[in-house]
Amino acid sequence: MGAAEFETVHARLRALLEPYVPPLFVTADGPKGYGLDMAPEGQREPSTWFAGTRLGARYVSYYLMPIYVEPALLDGVSPELRRRMQGKSCFNFTKVDEALISELARLTKASFEATGGDPRWGALKRQGIAR
Repeated sequence: MGAAEFETVHARLRALLEPYVPPLFVTADGPKGYGLDMAPEGQREPSTWFAGTRLGARYVSYYLMPIYVEPALLDGVSPELRRRMQGKSCFNFTKVDEALISELARLTKASFEATGGDPRWGALKRQGIAR
């Protein structure tokens, strides 16, 4: 895969996150990736990170942290999208696949709705307090 194709994939995945700014905060925006956090600078911690992209040498990664905290968000995800998963919250792409990207957009929306954009959600969820 060429760099130009990966940049196209990255642009498409980045576009999935842009509608969530605001209320979410951009933490990275450059040639290597894009990131969103639920907390403003100075209040961030690992549990407030929402999602991001990363351009790698072999694929473009899409990280969606709410599914790490709440795996039930993956219920109903297609086997095709699950095959793109690496670990608990990362999806890797080498080309634009509109069907999978549309499904990932729906999963991102469900993840945002689950968190409500609340930076305390991840920490509260792990404590058994959040919905």
